[in-house]
Amino acid sequence: MGNNSHYEHSSAGVAFILSDTQDLLRTGEEQFSERIQRFIGIHRNSFLVLSAALHGPEEWSVMFRIQKRFLGSNLRVIPVHNPAETVKLMLTMAKITSKPQADDTRYKMEMIKAQIIEKSPVWKMLQEYQSHCN
Repeated sequence: MGNNSHYEHSSAGVAFILSDTQDLLRTGEEQFSERIQRFIGIHRNSFLVLSAALHGPEEWSVMFRIQKRFLGSNLRVIPVHNPAETVKLMLTMAKITSKPQADDTRYKMEMIKAQIIEKSPVWKMLQEYQSHCN
């Protein structure tokens, strides 16, 4: 992440805090936790993207403590290893949470549900029962 170890970006209703795990360890978690608290109070889909070339025990411990502290909130903590992973993650999350994509996904699920019901033997039995009653 360079010299700017903490960076916020919001796109399509999705918000990200990008942070280098080693810089976070150096600067302290308490101050960073306060910033996260303000951040999740503002954004509905909040992601903390923690970058480290290698996620060792110390890095996993930081992620665990942050997840534990914000358990039940709208914050998702995601580890990444490099800038390419970070960009891919941000684009993916922005895409799947955007309204047109979410609506399209919901529509596809409804269509699949309808196909399952139509092909169900129970559905056919109910249709036959209804035709005999009329």
